Amino acid sequence: MSASTIISDNPLLQGTGLPPFTEIKPERVVPAFNQLLAELDQQLATLEANVQPTWSGLVEPLEKLTELLTWSWGVVNHLMGVKNSPELREAHEIVQPLVVQFINKLGQSQPIYNAFKTLRSSDSWATLELAQQRIVEAAIRDAELSGVGLKGEARDRFNAIQMELAELSTKFSNHVLDATKAFSLTLTTKAEIDGLPPSLVSLAAQAARAAGEENATPENGPWRITLDFPSYGPFMQHSTRRDLREKLYKAHITRASSGDLDNNPLIVRILELRQELADILGFKSFAELSLASKMAPNVEAVEALLEELRQASYDAAVKDLKELQAFAASYGEEYQDLKHWDISFWAERQREAKFAFTAEELRPYFPLPQVLDGLFGLVKRLFGVTVTPADGQAPIWHEDVRYFQIADETGSPIAYFYLDPYSRPAEKRGGAWMDVCINRAKTENGATAIRLPVAYLICNQTPPVDGKPSLMTFYEVETLFHEFGHGLHHMLTKVDYAGAAGINNVEWDAVELPSQFMENWCYERPTLFGMAKHYETGEALPEHYYQKLLAARNYMSGTGMLRQIHLSSVDLELHYRYRSGSNETPADVRHRIAKTTTVLPPLPEDSILCSFGHIFEGGYAAGYYSYKWAEVLSADAFAAFEEAGLDNEEAIKATGRRYRDTVLALGGSKHPMEVFKTFRGREPSTIALLRHNGLVSAAAN
Repeated sequence: MSASTIISDNPLLQGTGLPPFTEIKPERVVPAFNQLLAELDQQLATLEANVQPTWSGLVEPLEKLTELLTWSWGVVNHLMGVKNSPELREAHEIVQPLVVQFINKLGQSQPIYNAFKTLRSSDSWATLELAQQRIVEAAIRDAELSGVGLKGEARDRFNAIQMELAELSTKFSNHVLDATKAFSLTLTTKAEIDGLPPSLVSLAAQAARAAGEENATPENGPWRITLDFPSYGPFMQHSTRRDLREKLYKAHITRASSGDLDNNPLIVRILELRQELADILGFKSFAELSLASKMAPNVEAVEALLEELRQASYDAAVKDLKELQAFAASYGEEYQDLKHWDISFWAERQREAKFAFTAEELRPYFPLPQVLDGLFGLVKRLFGVTVTPADGQAPIWHEDVRYFQIADETGSPIAYFYLDPYSRPAEKRGGAWMDVCINRAKTENGATAIRLPVAYLICNQTPPVDGKPSLMTFYEVETLFHEFGHGLHHMLTKVDYAGAAGINNVEWDAVELPSQFMENWCYERPTLFGMAKHYETGEALPEHYYQKLLAARNYMSGTGMLRQIHLSSVDLELHYRYRSGSNETPADVRHRIAKTTTVLPPLPEDSILCSFGHIFEGGYAAGYYSYKWAEVLSADAFAAFEEAGLDNEEAIKATGRRYRDTVLALGGSKHPMEVFKTFRGREPSTIALLRHNGLVSAAAN
């Protein structure tokens, strides 16, 4: 049996191509993985017995084997994020330990590790392309970080830890989803919805209908407010009811921190196990283990960057808060003392007063179909690629999901992507992300062909309500551009080896460069006016709104930057200096770090760590700083376009082509610093980031 075919009628064993989502049911998961893992076990044994230290005798068969697993497991994990259900969870829980076991076995295979090392020191090494060499070097490093050198008890313990960590991160994620779902506020009087914008009132009535109040209307209620972001965010910004904001805020910051869904013990256990993992592998801390495969050279370099940005933003954040307090106090004595649940509300009022517009006023100008047109127009202008709808050409997991094709200048397809845009709190986790469906690679099937990459782009924006299209906040527009940047990184790669194509083998702290880079274009005149048209009248966004958007761009940017530094510093401290069993709890660590990284200290009951999925369920453990590390790169990359002249179409095209040929095309085939220098002609500098945030003068003092 060849490594790439498993004969079965189970849709989860298809192993290649687009997943047949309409046929995949939770009850097919366990039988699929029982069969798949038994097959892969045999294939691994055969490969180990016959492995040759050459590209075709080692890397290619290994890739075929791992791709079968990543295809099937990728589909299950994708559905866990977008179509969660008790049945799917149960199946995932049964299968996950078996998958982890196999991944450990593969990562710790001595024959394969030895073959990689032999290949690296052989005469044929010099004949490999750079991308191939980077793949081999990463495989050796990953095997070492996967415990290939461990024996006996140490190996057993390492594997047991990996197993428990996988279980804990899934449990953590489920707790957050369930806690978010479990809380809601049903409002029944007009007084309780005072201040809320029509879009939220409609959404809240729709949520009430979905929860069984079939007669709920935007006019008469009842209205259901939830902790799901499209509901929570606008409520905190607009509700005039301080008591209800307090209730909602406290529910939000204490999610998954008590009762059956308490993540506190999970956090302690996760940190304990990660530290033990680091010990076993010979690292002093999990942070050092995490950085072993990142772009940042060491913890000191990360702390130095965070401290430089902290100093540039702290005083600005203090000033932001003072101004906000003075502004609120001018409305009356009772607002002298701002509480946490007042900040969003007053920040929004002050923004309206300063820049004379509300976030809500802009929504009608950003219906999703038009925003997509603007986004696709931009990528055509910058990178010469054309995006067209391909709905109906791929099975989908929900009726709202769209499918698109990307073609190059000659009109040939080079990639595809799914877009799942709307929030569905009952089954879809919050946030926004890009994930890999299919990697670009060369395939040999009698003739050489290129397998085209496919991406999943997932957002959680406001769904269409009452017959109107999805009207987006400007923040949701930025989020879509951000995720599309990740998508372009995956889809516009020119690397033909899956192991270094797109985002594969790109150091984690450089992965956010293409995504954050795209956000800058939301403020660029041709891009903005290309998409901002009123959904009913087709009227372009009035010029005064554009000027206000630009003016408001750096509104409270010191506060925004400081928040990211706070989270990054807490993450680093927990994985670098904190040890379980010490006098401090993880929450104590966070409150201690808050003394220098927040200007309004968190409330004593603030348990935001319990819903900090990035570091306890996602891949950002000891890596949350990556957002800031990569933002230095992305701001500097955008500065190349500013220097070329944003109104010089030829220069923009040439710079866009250079960016596409380096940052987007080279994927993981070269070190990100080399990729950046090839594009920019020098190493990155923090100047552009501070300038874009309006914090340059703060840095100069």
